[in-house]
Amino acid sequence: MSAAAERKGCRILGLDPGSRSTGYGVIEKQGDRLLYVTCGVIKVSDKESFSERLKEIHDGVCEVIDHHRPSVAGVEDVFVSVNPRSALKLGHARGVIILAAMQHGLDIHEYTPRVVKQTVVGYGQADKSQVQHMVRALLNLSGYPSPDAADALAVALCTANFLSSCNLQVNR
Repeated sequence: MSAAAERKGCRILGLDPGSRSTGYGVIEKQGDRLLYVTCGVIKVSDKESFSERLKEIHDGVCEVIDHHRPSVAGVEDVFVSVNPRSALKLGHARGVIILAAMQHGLDIHEYTPRVVKQTVVGYGQADKSQVQHMVRALLNLSGYPSPDAADALAVALCTANFLSSCNLQVNR
């Protein structure tokens, strides 16, 4: 990475796919620091068809990318559910999320939920409240992000930890 790019920082988008709500979180590395940029949830209407909801997710991710200009994205892999129909819908949502990131030329990294939790919390079976707590502590946030947004920030932190081109490390 050039000195100018290092001063500007490396923006990382973390995405936690969902067919009804998709969490997103953006962090930036400046020097040796990880800085919080933003986080939120893309919620889709229950009144729309599934195809329309997928379009809403795609458009929402594109809007986040257009507004915050990350250079890399981390996406959580599908959690294997007891209900195959739910897992299939989640896979579709994940597909449109990856498509949106690829259309914007982002380098995409994929992680299982276990790897994300192990990286951020230190325990691969951590629950959502533990993830929220560690995300808040690692990014020095004044409050707790919503569970979906915290999961997305955790994916961004995990990406930062494994991304050698930005020399990112989560310091605990």
